Amino acid sequence: MGKRKSRAKPAPRKRMDKLDTVFSCPFCNHGSSVECRIDMKNFIGEASCRICQESFSTTVTALTEAIDIYSEWIDECERVNTVDDDGVPVEDDAA
Repeated sequence: MGKRKSRAKPAPRKRMDKLDTVFSCPFCNHGSSVECRIDMKNFIGEASCRICQESFSTTVTALTEAIDIYSEWIDECERVNTVDDDGVPVEDDAA
């Protein structure tokens, strides 16, 4: 008689690192002063600086994280600050 084959244990699940929820402000450059809040009831995400009181809000989905709100704020700041050689704001043709 042979020995029963033992069943291999399943591989342990890898844990995902937690993403940041506080960031540096693009206006006052103060580190860890921007806090992102997500209101899933109203589908609104808000990033606000505790030092200079600047804020940004956007619509969110079920998959939105705090880093997504902050990234949208940075992208919007860059879009507003981008100026053509003639001094005219650059229009995004993709939209």
